[in-house]
Amino acid sequence: MRIGAHVDPTDPLVEAAARGAEAVQFFLTDPQGYKSPTPRDDAAELRASEVDIYIHAPYIVNVASPNNRIRIPSRKLLLAHARAAAELGAKGLIVHGGHVGAGADLDAGFVNWRKAFEYAEKEGGLPLPILIENTAGGDNACARRFDDLARLWDAVGSFGAGFCLDTCHAFAGGEDLLNIVDRVKAITGRIDLIHANDSKGGFDSGQDRHDNLGNGKIDPELVVAAIRASGAPAIVETPGGVEGQSADIALLRERSGA
Repeated sequence: MRIGAHVDPTDPLVEAAARGAEAVQFFLTDPQGYKSPTPRDDAAELRASEVDIYIHAPYIVNVASPNNRIRIPSRKLLLAHARAAAELGAKGLIVHGGHVGAGADLDAGFVNWRKAFEYAEKEGGLPLPILIENTAGGDNACARRFDDLARLWDAVGSFGAGFCLDTCHAFAGGEDLLNIVDRVKAITGRIDLIHANDSKGGFDSGQDRHDNLGNGKIDPELVVAAIRASGAPAIVETPGGVEGQSADIALLRERSGA
């Protein structure tokens, strides 16, 4: 079981060492932009490192969208980031489940997700696992409620999609963290990564606001239990820089026995 943090992309291995992290996650471009990644000077160093690398796709990626001016660039950007992440030896590319917009049919979002995987296959295939992440807010989201997640998995599970469980998103999205691993695995069959975050917002608030473990509304033992039950690596996406994240990593390591 490996534990790490989301870090600044400038020098991820230095950031990992500062936190005592065994894994790091970072963005390759502005998370709010459609810019494609460019080759990194430290690619060989990242590939050779014992630190596990995870890349997070830009937040702006929404392959579920019924708007083709969002959906089509999102498909292309997802594939571009997957290829760039693979060049760094990344274990996976995390992407949010997306949404269809107010008043739109959620079924269309699931169809569009399937089409995104079909597009990638036609373009030569995905070179690493795509880890779809549950999200915190929106009644039109594809991966907030687990009944909708089941419908999403019916559309994409056969393509080998992976899953990233965010504890803050689940809690704020209205999903009980007690026995959450069993409930997720009954749908997806797998959990590839856990985003181990506390929540500033309350249960079912829909607020995507991360907090340090033990500072927010979630009992940290529930986060620890999810890590233990899943056996998956964990990434903290919490505030406080080196100090705050190091404390969160230490808490998880001590309580989970990692």
